[in-house]
Amino acid sequence: MNGRVALVTGASRGIGREIALELASSGHIVAVNYSRSADAAAAVVNEIEAAGGSALAVQADVGDAEAVDSMVSRITEELGPIAVLVNNAGITRDGLLLRMSAEDFDAVIETNLRSVFLCSKAVLRAMMRAKWGRIITIGSVSGVYGNAGQANYSAAKAGLMGFSRSLAKEIGSRGITVNVVAPGFIVSDMTAELGDDAMESVAKQISLGRLGRPEEVASAVGYLASDDAGYITGHTLVIDGGMAL
Repeated sequence: MNGRVALVTGASRGIGREIALELASSGHIVAVNYSRSADAAAAVVNEIEAAGGSALAVQADVGDAEAVDSMVSRITEELGPIAVLVNNAGITRDGLLLRMSAEDFDAVIETNLRSVFLCSKAVLRAMMRAKWGRIITIGSVSGVYGNAGQANYSAAKAGLMGFSRSLAKEIGSRGITVNVVAPGFIVSDMTAELGDDAMESVAKQISLGRLGRPEEVASAVGYLASDDAGYITGHTLVIDGGMAL
């Protein structure tokens, strides 16, 4: 165990789950955040503990300030100060702008962008005291290049890149790095809903000819969370298999 506590938001499934497992495998004590999927979060904790690691499932709506503060307080009390934060929680409410409701726009901004502000702010003091920290946010190529039908999602993901660059400038002198990982099409429950024909069409647009795997994103996060990545900050790492080339 390296003794460092890592909080992964939205860690009950998909990319978040793989990130939690990756960090646990490198010796982190992992706080597995979830919003509604208690059983799935418990399964992640069980898998980590079965492999000899340590983890704790913590429920919180990361778009709610009080819930975030309560979650961070509980983690700090039970596990120790948070050294690594992975902002992974996110939702989609896709639709063409003319048909998009204000509620759908606001919901995506709150969960995908506001949560990054709330969680990052909540963990900063402990990182500053330790003069070491890693804040890694899961973005999207939609935030880099835009995507039709995702004006809300793309706006949120683009916003967190600007947020992360600004924060990196604010706290770099304290030994804290802030980076973004922006995946392209990754195999998930969401992409499975596209159907085989649509997935085959998407794969043809990618230089490597396939969709990415969640563990490939998790490996990048694991590196950015390590001491080896101590001189990388304010960066957005695109993991899209060459889709945008």
